[in-house]
Amino acid sequence: MWRQYQKGSGEKRIRRVFERLKREGKRALIPYITAGDPDPERSLRLLNWLSEKGADIIEVGIPFSDPMADGPTIQRAMERALRNRTDLRQILLMVKRFRQSHETPIILMGYMNPFFAYGLERVVREAKMVGVDALLAVDLPPEEAQEFSLLLRREGVASIFLATPVTHDKRIGIIGRFARGFVYFVSVTGVTGEREEIQLDIVERIASVRRITGLPTVLGFGVASARIIEEFFPYVDGFVVGSAIVRRWEEAGFDADSEPFKSFFPELERACHRPFS
Repeated sequence: MWRQYQKGSGEKRIRRVFERLKREGKRALIPYITAGDPDPERSLRLLNWLSEKGADIIEVGIPFSDPMADGPTIQRAMERALRNRTDLRQILLMVKRFRQSHETPIILMGYMNPFFAYGLERVVREAKMVGVDALLAVDLPPEEAQEFSLLLRREGVASIFLATPVTHDKRIGIIGRFARGFVYFVSVTGVTGEREEIQLDIVERIASVRRITGLPTVLGFGVASARIIEEFFPYVDGFVVGSAIVRRWEEAGFDADSEPFKSFFPELERACHRPFS
C-alpha cells in the first residue's frame, strides 16, 4: 500500500523551481539517470548524491527493451537495469525511499509501452502518491495526449513534452495546451548522445517554443559539457544532461565519489548556477 506524499502538486513544485532560478538569474540543472543502473540500490544512492550536490530536478529513465530515442550509452544502461529485472514498481519504490529524505522534483521519463502495461490510471495515481512530480512519455505524440494529460492534471502531476528544431508552430501550440511544468527542447532530431557542438541556429525555435507555450524551456539531447551550457545559457531556462552523466557513472564503477564522475557534475552545477546578468 502506498502512503501519500504530502508536499503539494508536482506541477507547483516544478514551477517554484523555475521561478526561484529566474529570480536568481540561474538555470535549472536536470541530470538524467537510468533507474536500476546497475541495480536499484546504487541508482538510489546516485539519486541522493545528485540531489545533495545541486541538481534542481532529476529525470529518472524507465528501462525499456526497445528505447528508440536513446543512443548506445543509455541503451547499455537500460540493458544493465533490465538484467536486474528493474520494473516500474521497483522504480516507484525507489522514489518513495528517496522522498524520505529529499525534496528535489523527480520526472519519470519513459515509453508508453511500460505505462500501458502497468495501467495508465494506476501509474499516474501511484506516481503521485510516492512523490513523482512529472511524467514524460517519449513516444506519445501531443496530438494523442489528451487522455493521458487529463489523468496527470487530475492528480497534479506535470506532463512534459518534447519539441525539436523542426516542430512547427501548430504542434507547439498543441504542446502548449497539454504541457505543464516545462517543455523539453531536443537539440537535434535523432537519438540521445553526447555531442561536441550544438548549433546555435536553434535558438530561434527555442524562442518560439517559449513564446507560444508560455512555459520554461530546457535543452537536452547532446548537452555534454559546461561549455555548451555556457553557450546556450541566455536562451533557455535549464539543461538536461543525460548520456554524459550515464557514461561517467559507468566509467566510475557506479560510484559517484570516484572519477571521472566526481569532478564532472560540479562543473555542470557551476555553469548552471552562475548568476546571469
